[in-house]
Amino acid sequence: MPFQSGLPPHLNWLRKRSQSCKTACGKDIEVWDFSHGAQPEALSAWATHFRNHYCLDEQIDVMRGAKSRAEYLNELKFPTLSGGLGPATRAGDFGEILVADFLQWILGFWVPRVRWSSKIIRNESPKGSDVIGFRIVSEDGFSERDTLAIFETKTKFSATTKNRLQDAINDSAKDHIRLAESLNFIKQKMLDRDQLEEVQKVERFQSPADFPYQEIYGAAEIMSSEFEDDQEFSQSTSLEVPMKPGSVEFAPHPNRDNLKVIVISGLTMMQLVHNLYKLAADEA
Repeated sequence: MPFQSGLPPHLNWLRKRSQSCKTACGKDIEVWDFSHGAQPEALSAWATHFRNHYCLDEQIDVMRGAKSRAEYLNELKFPTLSGGLGPATRAGDFGEILVADFLQWILGFWVPRVRWSSKIIRNESPKGSDVIGFRIVSEDGFSERDTLAIFETKTKFSATTKNRLQDAINDSAKDHIRLAESLNFIKQKMLDRDQLEEVQKVERFQSPADFPYQEIYGAAEIMSSEFEDDQEFSQSTSLEVPMKPGSVEFAPHPNRDNLKVIVISGLTMMQLVHNLYKLAADEA
């Protein structure tokens, strides 16, 4: 996959806002402006990177059969442009991959890219935690400074009364429950690819009682800036999240002390999403 070293061109469009922003419970919100532009080389490189999350370029000719590469991607791999859950799934996948990029190149984690290629139904999101990153500080052995990052992402690319940042915080509160299954899934995909070094990296984080490490939980909202609402930020809280889906009982986020809250805001993001999918297919 491209960009194994060096900052991807599309991440040069990210700029962290200087002004502070907080949730209702006083947690800092990092707000990043995503000033994407019409730069053909940067968009083309990004489209290649994006496409490879669904199907590696070196495997597409084996997988496509009688279809062209673009037909294979548009008809079997990419979420649909319209109808049903296609557009929402496109937005969700885009947000997850952008946060995976942020986690890898801005925060310095290793982020396995196995979630999106493993779909059976293209207009559905896979189960489990959205984005998981790993940081191992030394090759000489386990360290308590090794860090596991688990992020939940939500997108708001159209007008809605839903508080999508709160939705991300609520889902993050459940990540400690599904973490073991999510790690096992990543490990299995690494094993399927015969990536044994990566298997060992994941395994390091499967026994926290025996080999302690640090954890960062994250809630990220990726939004179109035309729908940005300061009230949404100020009303979000990690002190009252549902104890289970549909519950009327609320409790504090179980990892609120190490919860990182991020917002990425850019203009006309849904148009960007569709353009990126189209370019990814056309240039395959």
